[in-house]
Amino acid sequence: MLKHLEALVAFNTQNPPRNLNEDGIFSYIRQALPAGFRHESVDLGDGCISLLSVRGNPDVVFNVHMDTVPADPGWAQDPLKLVVNDTRATGLGAADIKGAAACLLSAAAATTGACALLFTSDEEAGQSRCIKHFLTANKGRFKSAVIAEPTLCTAVTAHRGIATCTGEFTGTAGHASSSRALQDSAVHAMLRWGQQALQWAETHESTRYGGLTGHRFNLGSVEGGTKPNMIASSARVRFGVRPLPDQDPAAVMASIQALAPEPSRVSWQPGFIAPPLSNTGGAALALKLGRPAGDAVDFWTEAALFSAAGIPALVFGPGSITQAHTAGEFVELTQLHNALRIYTQLLG
Repeated sequence: MLKHLEALVAFNTQNPPRNLNEDGIFSYIRQALPAGFRHESVDLGDGCISLLSVRGNPDVVFNVHMDTVPADPGWAQDPLKLVVNDTRATGLGAADIKGAAACLLSAAAATTGACALLFTSDEEAGQSRCIKHFLTANKGRFKSAVIAEPTLCTAVTAHRGIATCTGEFTGTAGHASSSRALQDSAVHAMLRWGQQALQWAETHESTRYGGLTGHRFNLGSVEGGTKPNMIASSARVRFGVRPLPDQDPAAVMASIQALAPEPSRVSWQPGFIAPPLSNTGGAALALKLGRPAGDAVDFWTEAALFSAAGIPALVFGPGSITQAHTAGEFVELTQLHNALRIYTQLLG
């Protein structure tokens, strides 16, 4: 399993730039799986690759994404070289989620029963084209799904939804010595909306679903204007919100957009919008697989897309989400060992 993880980490699958094709890591996966698997590959272009490897006629499909986020500048070692010590394995994607992929490859080799493994490459792009295409092309083929994101080897059956958006604010250019700068600046209009949005998020911090609270609102990028003595004619903001599992992400996003004091001065372009995962079907699947269901989690996964398509889904994988997207990303060896043992039981 650690040899697989070392090889998988060494493949540069950073997304962006998403320089991926059907060779490289996907060729390795085909070779790593034992004889008896049928491989179905789909290339949607722009680095969106899916590989479905099937043995027998399974009811459950296990999904892992092979792309990673770009390596953070804070890495103190080569992020594409796995370093293993007595307690952990460190490398880009080790937790999110090449560690799970390595476990599944080893579990598939240790068993002979029916098995379906879906490897994709665009989860980190925030579009999920691979999964959306898979669900359309394989409608009715599988009865349930396990998505191998890091959950500390706990079966997660509920998590937040997600919505992202870009707002384009307009203003009237001019010299900053004019009193009209206070009203006419696009940057000022954007900041007024931003203040309202932050206050909205603060007032919803007590909203609760199970052990989760708040909406996880974030202003991810703010830009606009040219220089201090010019009234800004344009400004842009990119924001995201992760509502609770019982809320509609599109409706929550619309509520945030409506906070703009001057709606005529902003146009909104929705980004990635995806539903939450509720425990409908997932809890029964966890029971069927012999895994007790854990608490709802803050992060979003593609399990929600399976669930929305009528396929009961849960999230289960080694490692902690707190390690995802960090410099020095690692997964504990005990987590890998537990996941390997459990995946082997499930595939067997």
